[in-house]
Amino acid sequence: MSRVGWLDLRSGVAGDMIIGALFGAGVPLEVMAASVAELGLPITLREETVTRGGLAATKVLVDTPAGEQPSRRWRDVRAILQVLKPPLRDWALKIFLALAEAEAHVHGIHPDDVHFHEVGALDAIADVVASCAGFLHLDCDRIVVTPIALGGGSVAAAHGQLPVPGPAVLALMQRAGAPGFGGPDQMELATPTGVAIATSVAHEYGDMPVMRIGALGVGAGDADPAHRANVVRLAVGETDASTGAATDDRAVVLEANVDDMDPRLWATVLARLLDAGAGDAWLQPIMMKKGRPAHTLCVITSQSNAEAVREVIFRESTTIGLRQSFVEKFSLRRDFVTMEVAGEPIAIKRSLSPEGSVLNASAEWDDVARAAAALGLPAKHVLALANGLAAQHLPESSGLDT
Repeated sequence: MSRVGWLDLRSGVAGDMIIGALFGAGVPLEVMAASVAELGLPITLREETVTRGGLAATKVLVDTPAGEQPSRRWRDVRAILQVLKPPLRDWALKIFLALAEAEAHVHGIHPDDVHFHEVGALDAIADVVASCAGFLHLDCDRIVVTPIALGGGSVAAAHGQLPVPGPAVLALMQRAGAPGFGGPDQMELATPTGVAIATSVAHEYGDMPVMRIGALGVGAGDADPAHRANVVRLAVGETDASTGAATDDRAVVLEANVDDMDPRLWATVLARLLDAGAGDAWLQPIMMKKGRPAHTLCVITSQSNAEAVREVIFRESTTIGLRQSFVEKFSLRRDFVTMEVAGEPIAIKRSLSPEGSVLNASAEWDDVARAAAALGLPAKHVLALANGLAAQHLPESSGLDT
């Protein structure tokens, strides 16, 4: 039996909406407020019951001092979060690192040079810390997140009018491989902070899994349009063999044999598939009839994302047909902690046993490459240092002499 959460973001997402859903799903406001209070900043949380589209929902209000707040850089936010204790600190740092890297990608600068505006404000910092504390309190083994409604039109920001979905939101979605869709309204439905939180907590994306619901939370957004409920919903429950959910996931495998494509195109095809939300994509060299060398393209993805992946395969490759099969996929639960090499943050991905012990730990390559470029060091040296830090998380390492 495992504990599972389902986060419904088909009306959009913002940090305060997630906090409201967590409260409704049984996380005491005091738990989230206490974590925010550890920052030592003038921030308080309070909640009230409201209606959105005729549905009762929880609106969490983040109270901060009136007036314009200073612009904060990634290093400033990192210093603020250092007072927190692991794993809360590591999770919050991971989210803000994702935000910094998204903004850096958009503006073509180094993450440490990013000036946070809206996402560096006190209420955004509180949203991240409170959400992390709430999900840690729920202690779900697996969280499934729906495709995210992003909205449309334009929105006023610190840099002027920006198109919706905003550039940072799209960069975050691309980085996480998260599925999303435009609309249904011509307004901003997904904020960078909300997307960063949601993608950090997601183990997979799709419809509600087979589960027995034990708690349901509904978090309210600011707007109350007449034609829909502007809410985030969070269902928390359990799955076991009797509910038909003994395995982590029922996945789709798509395959195609291709013998007529320029091999230089394959790198782009694989990258586009991962961008479309595929769990993995790879090539296998084969020999076809009449002695023709070829490749088998293999892609694994969730059932809810299979159509999008099929479209990418047909658009980007020369195949005219596909094979589709269903498989039961088993996977270990994973989390991330952030460590530093010469002052550069590097995410360490850990795989966990059902009992919670760390089985594997490794440095994220994108972070290693970024740190190596920033430090002017060979990537192999930074990787060795980062993997040394990662090894400290393995239980066996504590009994070894070095």
